[in-house]
Amino acid sequence: MKKKKVVIIGAGPAGLTAGYELLRKSKNFDVTILEESNEIGGISRTVKYKGNRMDIGGHRFFSKDQNVMKFWEEIMPLQGKPSYDDKKLKRNKNLAKKGPDPEKEDRVMLIRQRVSRIYYLKKFFDYPISMKLQTFKNMGLTRTFMAGCSYIKSIFIKKKEDSLENFYINRFGKKLYSMFFEKYTEKLWGRHPSNISADWGAQRVKGLSIMAVIKDMFKKIFHINNKKIETSLIEEFIYPKYGPGQLWETVAKEYEKMGGKILKKHLVVKINKNKNKIDSVFCKVDNKEKEIKGDIFISSMPLKDLINGMNDIPKKINNIAAGLPYRDFVTVGLLVNKLNLKNETDIRTIGNIVPDCWIYVQEPDVKLGRIQIFNNWSPYMVKDVDKTVWIGLEYFCNENDDFWNMSDKECIEFASKELVKMGVIEKEDILDGHREKVKKAYPAYFDTYDKIDDLISYINKIDNLYCVGRNGQHRYNNMDHSMVTSFETVNNIINNISTKNNIWNVNTEKEYHEEKQED
Repeated sequence: MKKKKVVIIGAGPAGLTAGYELLRKSKNFDVTILEESNEIGGISRTVKYKGNRMDIGGHRFFSKDQNVMKFWEEIMPLQGKPSYDDKKLKRNKNLAKKGPDPEKEDRVMLIRQRVSRIYYLKKFFDYPISMKLQTFKNMGLTRTFMAGCSYIKSIFIKKKEDSLENFYINRFGKKLYSMFFEKYTEKLWGRHPSNISADWGAQRVKGLSIMAVIKDMFKKIFHINNKKIETSLIEEFIYPKYGPGQLWETVAKEYEKMGGKILKKHLVVKINKNKNKIDSVFCKVDNKEKEIKGDIFISSMPLKDLINGMNDIPKKINNIAAGLPYRDFVTVGLLVNKLNLKNETDIRTIGNIVPDCWIYVQEPDVKLGRIQIFNNWSPYMVKDVDKTVWIGLEYFCNENDDFWNMSDKECIEFASKELVKMGVIEKEDILDGHREKVKKAYPAYFDTYDKIDDLISYINKIDNLYCVGRNGQHRYNNMDHSMVTSFETVNNIINNISTKNNIWNVNTEKEYHEEKQED
């Protein structure tokens, strides 16, 4: 039986999952993955810099979809619960040096504690907002009273959810929204929440609200099993020893062992469409065009670029695709001697630094959006975890704007000054810095997004084309959601299922079934 040729665009989580699952479940396919860059993992890759590692955007591995959890744990098994005792961590770090296969000894998932907080008024607030006494102390009597009144008003007077702003106000009240959501959201998207579709909140925040926080608090106090706990409130996650890229690099190796091919530095620039079928794609390789034919095509490339590369597209569809917006992303890695932030929690960490994975920056006078502390994602992300702190400063911008176009040196200096201004570090404690840029990191929910259903309807008529993943569907999917779109696609291909609604319906239901990795 002649094998069907499957061409997958993109070697990120969605593309690699699709390729791996196709070859694992069937011998009837010849699979090739085309990757624009020279890296594996897309935005889920791990960047290595002078012995330190950066997680681009932050990836918490947790899902309520058991197929996703099974996939991860088959690739990288769990190692026991982490200890924040320095000596035990050092001992664990030496485990990889023993045994006949060091690579397999290193191929493990750690269980990590989820700690993310908001930095506002130069104080820490829990994320999501908690009902702890410390929260009210930090807010002060006046702000607490105003927030309470505002929340009570939101219970009885609901706004029409025609914007992200009204979505948040209905769940938290206007005061808490203005304190903890408004400015950060504007930093993230470059638009005020009043000009962003409520769909983003429905996808990323869903059932989270003050009532959800209160219910969760009481269930913990009285030890009530909470199977439907809102996923933003989950307190643990698993994490690859050397960052998310380690897992996807391992998937790529296993995929290639099964006969799959990955062609790096193959930028797809044209899609050869013949009526309702794709015949081939053209890649730019070493400034030359290379045609790759196939029977089935799976795309995780940006929906905007996919349509732009096709021939014979109706003007209406072209205009919708051309208007789909994105936000681009810059991470500045800073290696420092220490942080000025004090660990006032009961969580022990190496060097007694604050235990946060992320710190959300609500301060309005800085451009900085989030601070990652890589030591806390995994101690193995830092070359000298006992003596240095390796942090990532996250900025949201647009490709070719002033911030994007800064030189590496200018950007690192800009980010360093903001952190000094906030009082997080001292200038003399900075040891080194590195910048990473990511195009189209966040599909945005404004401009022509309100017409995306017409675009999806058109694409679904192309019989042998499947769109998967975050950019492939122009949907702010988590890593596990992206994987599920590939699970569904593979199932449809193997079982000759013609409808694609199940693929597009991933992460659209009102009740959570997966956890947030990238907040």
